[in-house]
Amino acid sequence: MCGITGIFAFNLVGKFNLINITAATTALSKRGPDHQGIYTDNFVGLGHRRLSIIDTSSAAHQPMWDEEKRYCIIFNGEIFNFLELKKELEAKGVAFSTQSDTEVLLKLFIREKENCLNKLNGFFAFCIYDNQEQTFFIARDRFGIKPLLYLFDEDKFLFASEMKSILAYGIEKQLDYSSLHTYLQLNYIPAPATIFSTVKKLMPGHWMKVSVKKIEVGNYYTIPNSSRRSAVGSRQDELNYEDAKLKLKELLDASVQRRLISDVPLGAFLSGGIDSSVVTALASKHKPDLHTFSIGFRDEKFFDETEYARLVAKHFNTEHTVFSLTNDDLYAHLHSILDYIDEPFADSSAIAVYILSKETRKHATVALSGDGADELLAGYNKHSAFLKTFDPGLKENAANALAPLWKLFPASRSNPFANKIRQLNRFAEGMKLSTKERYWRWAGYAKENDALALFSEKSKEKFLQEEYSGRKSEILKHLSTHSDINDVLLTDMNLVLSNDMLTKVDLMSMANGLEVRVPFLDFEVVNFIFSLPSNFKINNDLRKRVLQDAFKDILPIELYNRPKKGFEVPLLKWFQREMKSLIVDDLLSEKLINEQGIFSYTEISKLKSKLFSSNPGDIHARIWGLIVFQWWWKRVMGRK
Repeated sequence: MCGITGIFAFNLVGKFNLINITAATTALSKRGPDHQGIYTDNFVGLGHRRLSIIDTSSAAHQPMWDEEKRYCIIFNGEIFNFLELKKELEAKGVAFSTQSDTEVLLKLFIREKENCLNKLNGFFAFCIYDNQEQTFFIARDRFGIKPLLYLFDEDKFLFASEMKSILAYGIEKQLDYSSLHTYLQLNYIPAPATIFSTVKKLMPGHWMKVSVKKIEVGNYYTIPNSSRRSAVGSRQDELNYEDAKLKLKELLDASVQRRLISDVPLGAFLSGGIDSSVVTALASKHKPDLHTFSIGFRDEKFFDETEYARLVAKHFNTEHTVFSLTNDDLYAHLHSILDYIDEPFADSSAIAVYILSKETRKHATVALSGDGADELLAGYNKHSAFLKTFDPGLKENAANALAPLWKLFPASRSNPFANKIRQLNRFAEGMKLSTKERYWRWAGYAKENDALALFSEKSKEKFLQEEYSGRKSEILKHLSTHSDINDVLLTDMNLVLSNDMLTKVDLMSMANGLEVRVPFLDFEVVNFIFSLPSNFKINNDLRKRVLQDAFKDILPIELYNRPKKGFEVPLLKWFQREMKSLIVDDLLSEKLINEQGIFSYTEISKLKSKLFSSNPGDIHARIWGLIVFQWWWKRVMGRK
């Protein structure tokens, strides 16, 4: 696991940026605390920060060259089947001088070029420089577990693992108002867009070949779309439910086993939910000395799952560590997290992931996690809600008909009753929309018009409605009036998983030099799950059905029939207490808003009034999005 960056200058103007390669590489130091390596020639620069996991010797440092000194690689990630690939290459006469997966990837590419990507089981973003043809070959893993940003203009091509490295080249920082409009709804910015109009993200499952003033992009993987099958499965070659359970267990076991390879200490995150418990169960079978880690919240007992985590740890005899935190502990890390975020990203659960990663890193360099299972197997409340809208009954129609009533009650996340009112409001609102618009509304915190209303008149002139609509249409392309849950899950995989969940985990773990591996996102597991009919994943009684049933015989029975909790930090309390002055007198003050010229203070003041009212609803999420943006803007756009 590492950080990578590079530049390909097309002319003398572009070459001027080459002087920044060291600064751009150093900007990634937290991703790779163990070694920094840089290569430059007349028009090319490559930088690498290393977090040593496989073959920790200096022989495996990067940039790494082949024997002929033609090809050079910088690589972020892990190839879990590298030993199998190495044996295949050795049988063909290929020699190796290290024990690293990096060298295997380099030698495989030399023989098979972009076709090598179909053989890789892992997560990665890498660049291979061919100094004979004068080209970069760049690729990103199938699901976007590892990030890759780039900038391409007439003078140069830049790429990096994080925006802070791109900024170190001294680029022009021009806001993308379509991205900002999307961010104000979702609290993150979906690929391929970024907050800057000139910087893009390479899409998951894609590769890119760069030569002088030319880019070629290819797609080597797409999640199989099985949504056109019937809910019960109509093809004779489909597995029955019992066989599907067995196959899932087999594939997940193989996936976990692959992800245990490491030359440094390895553990597992254990929340006490089904997903992380499954990963722990399988890992402990192959690693008897497994160390597991949980985070507990003393002040937020409703979200504290450490009791269940301890139960699972005891059941599988793992060495278990609980990091028990107060709200003050969470708040103490806030500035460090906001300072590390280099593009507006406002999933507040990142705070918990940051602290969990920071504490885990004191004991291990690698951790397994259960990420991806909810998007694959319908684990969220919205999936149950979608199922109800596809075939509404008496209760669903009543919830819709009583929409005016729900609006009379206070709605918030602060207590069970107010939270239920909030959910009923959102459900009734979604029932009135088309499948596409319902998905978009439930994916975000603000309506399109409400997000746009926050723009100043000057910002509205810069907002390109056609560009925004095109991006949204691409994101929602798998949804229609004939959609089923598999279409919703496919859209979740492409939008929520890669742009929110995986971004959160990568950014917060890498800020602490911790590698996080995700067994549910082995491509063989994903391909299999997307071959299953939707009713294997969810019905009116059970979410993640096939997973829960497959592992019922080995998991503690107490994990079943308990509510899914997730985690939310106490934003509302902070905003109304510790952060009130920061919000009112600084970040969302009339002075700064008017000086900035991006937002309408009239609309901002309405949000502030609602925040401090007795009926805040979901406003804290929107306020958090604004706080993150304002903090980022002051730091990155030049106003300290």
